[in-house]
Amino acid sequence: MKAEVKQKIKKARPAKKPAKTKKAAGKPVEIMAPEAQEEMGGERPGDFDAKDKKPDRYFEAVGRRKTSIARVRLYTRAGEFTVNKKPYGTYFPTLDLQRITEDALQKMKLLGRFRVSAKISGGGVHSQAEALRHGLARALIKFNPDFRKRLKRAGFLTRDPRMKERKKFGLKRARRAPQWAKR
Repeated sequence: MKAEVKQKIKKARPAKKPAKTKKAAGKPVEIMAPEAQEEMGGERPGDFDAKDKKPDRYFEAVGRRKTSIARVRLYTRAGEFTVNKKPYGTYFPTLDLQRITEDALQKMKLLGRFRVSAKISGGGVHSQAEALRHGLARALIKFNPDFRKRLKRAGFLTRDPRMKERKKFGLKRARRAPQWAKR
């Protein structure tokens, strides 16, 4: 009797819909001749090594200056230096700003050794460059604590506390008063 009830319940329930699956990106995979595979090192575009599957190791730090905040990731493998998904040379157009951003890596003689990815918001370009330098110095210390002494002596670890003073009522800026007129 219980079996009959179970069958009736099964019939009464609607069939489950198959789970939706995401479609493939639609990119065709190229099949190469064996000769072409040997030229490329015996690998096809779809093949991955075990070392390629695991994500890159990185050290993250935050740098600040005025109202700029830079979130910096320092990847252990060599690669490009990007700021807000752009090469840092295009994001910071002048050589002076580029030098400021590289300073921490240049001091430790590690300029080409890391892949750097940074997200910066707030402030102007100069304070963003200094925030990036601050974040890079902090990330380098997480990578190797022995770097602390040299970076501290260079002044890259000190968070510059100088901020714009707030505006006061009755004044035009923080301290600038309206022009006084005798008559």
